[in-house]
Amino acid sequence: MLEYITDLEKRKKAALQLGGEEKVKKHHELGFNTARERIDELVDANSFMEFGMLNHSDSPEYENKSPADGTIAGLAKIDDRPVVVQATDKTVLAGTGAAVNGRKSHLITNFAVKHGLPIFNLDEGGGLRMPDGMGSDGISSKMMSMNLLKHGRSVPFITAILGDSYGSPTWKAVSSDFAVQLKGTCMAVSGPRMLEVATGEKISTEELGGWQLHAKTTGQIDQFGDDEEQCIDLMKEFFQYMPSHADEEPPWKETKDDPYRLVNEVLNIVPTKRNRAYDMKKLIKLIVDDGSFFEMKPFYGEALITGLARLNGRVAGIIANQPIKYAGAAGAEECMKATEFICLCDSYHIPLVFLHDIPGFRVGSAAEKESIPTKIMVWNQALAWSTVPKISVVIRKSIGAAYSNMCGPNMGADFVVAWPTAEINFTGPEVGINVVYGRQLMESDNADEERKKMLELWEFDSTPYKAAGKHLIDDVIDPRETRKFLCQALEYACSKKGTKSKRLLANWPTGF
Repeated sequence: MLEYITDLEKRKKAALQLGGEEKVKKHHELGFNTARERIDELVDANSFMEFGMLNHSDSPEYENKSPADGTIAGLAKIDDRPVVVQATDKTVLAGTGAAVNGRKSHLITNFAVKHGLPIFNLDEGGGLRMPDGMGSDGISSKMMSMNLLKHGRSVPFITAILGDSYGSPTWKAVSSDFAVQLKGTCMAVSGPRMLEVATGEKISTEELGGWQLHAKTTGQIDQFGDDEEQCIDLMKEFFQYMPSHADEEPPWKETKDDPYRLVNEVLNIVPTKRNRAYDMKKLIKLIVDDGSFFEMKPFYGEALITGLARLNGRVAGIIANQPIKYAGAAGAEECMKATEFICLCDSYHIPLVFLHDIPGFRVGSAAEKESIPTKIMVWNQALAWSTVPKISVVIRKSIGAAYSNMCGPNMGADFVVAWPTAEINFTGPEVGINVVYGRQLMESDNADEERKKMLELWEFDSTPYKAAGKHLIDDVIDPRETRKFLCQALEYACSKKGTKSKRLLANWPTGF
């Protein structure tokens, strides 16, 4: 028996060497940690239970060159919560995907879904391994697994792109509930070398799939880290707001922050003049527990803020307009960002708080080319199908169709209230006059005087009091009591079923 055990220990020791001393050294020299080092950074000490350590490629020529077949996978704990972890080993055949590591990933993902364990992916790599994937038999045996496509947000799916990633790591990142990318890396369908051979296009990795592209243009990544440790910290921070699986609510966290605390500082943050800009993030951090706010997609669709926070210990999703960007007016990117976030929150029982300061949508030929009507309505459809508690506060402006998209009356909100500074209307009087009387004013010899008289006639009551008087909204609140109102409203809205939703959006796409 001791001989058998010695042989086993030898095999496992060899697997722990990854791709070998030279390849590990080169990986470190490039500034990257190994897959096993990343797992140690992510999980609680001594909690990792590995499966598939003795795997290797099923291609004879790679059998002795592919410890664990390039994927380290197993069970562990993060903050004492059980999870599944998968890490791509770039030192083994460039971290490419093949039949054996694909089978391992498939089985452990199924285990995670069956037992309600969140899935963490620490990824980099070069796509499908060649020549394994060549030929009709190769590609037929290594196509994407349905378990990635049909898990229906049953458990949180969290991915870090920690090195140049093509193929499988990219598919996992864009299918995730949360994805973080290390700055200086690339995420794309195919690498520059493949593109040049296939299409003749020459492009740098940064231009092809660098962090700024995904931050500002594609919106496919939720957060970004300056180093691997920061990326892993962001994964863990996001996880703090998530339930372990779809059958439980997000974890409650004790706070000493008084839920009835008055936020007197709002008087100095939000200008009463409606054309003055301010930073909505300052208001959010003032309202939520301990000023802690985890923002999603901070550089994408910047006229809309989405993120996670707590109110009296309870997790809440915040959707707020940002007046310092396009005066808070939403475009196609903001619509897609809102839709994706509503799907996330509704799938994981996270109530939604809407903070309005929006003059409408950014319209025009450029917006129409981006299918803005469809994106506005898909946002509304997601909102209409969501079943988590929803609370809406009109801070200043909420104009036109955007009033509905921000969960105004008749859009399923449990409460809709306004500050006394709120302006609620179909459109501003200046715009209305230009639309109705624009030609007449252009042809007038006394346009300024006529416009002034028309403004007086068109001065409809946009204050919240008319809507409140007819109980079209629930109340007008003192701005200083916004935190108190939200904490109370959430408590009452969650008194029967907690924050549990019907999860009608769980099978919606993970991107729009």
